[in-house]
Amino acid sequence: MHHMEDTFTFKCSKCGEVHVGPPDLAFDSPFYYHVMSEDERQRSAVITADTCVIEDKEFFVRGILEIPVHGRDSTFGYGVWVSLSEKSFARYLELFESTDRLDEAPYFGWFSNQLPGYLDTLNLKTHVQLRPYPSRPSIELEATDHPLALEQRNGISLDRLREILEANEHEGHAS
Repeated sequence: MHHMEDTFTFKCSKCGEVHVGPPDLAFDSPFYYHVMSEDERQRSAVITADTCVIEDKEFFVRGILEIPVHGRDSTFGYGVWVSLSEKSFARYLELFESTDRLDEAPYFGWFSNQLPGYLDTLNLKTHVQLRPYPSRPSIELEATDHPLALEQRNGISLDRLREILEANEHEGHAS
């Protein structure tokens, strides 16, 4: 349920239009799937809303990377993909519809999207924490000096949120 204070509108400096947010941003697929040709995908990849397997040897799950926003109660969420080991992935599938997944220790995962507006985010180390079904796992970056890891740890200002949203709003569109 949305409360009024959750509405965040901003005038985009790139196109001059007013966007309403903060939309949680999500990637439909891991980077490695995204860069495959349609032919390769048909041949060697299987993707669902929550999982992606490439050539039966790369295993990805979708989770939420949450970033606190200063002065707001709600965090800003990125729907992102991480790759898991085959063992962790099998365990993830085993527990997929379990509503009680809280005792599960976090899995190690490699960050598998390139976020607009950041230096290279591919292959950052993450901890993937399962949450009760149907919530997607929570993705926590290892505490490094990478800007994204710092922002997850320290939170971001509304201005920074606006920058991120603008970078994403126009990702892949001709500017």
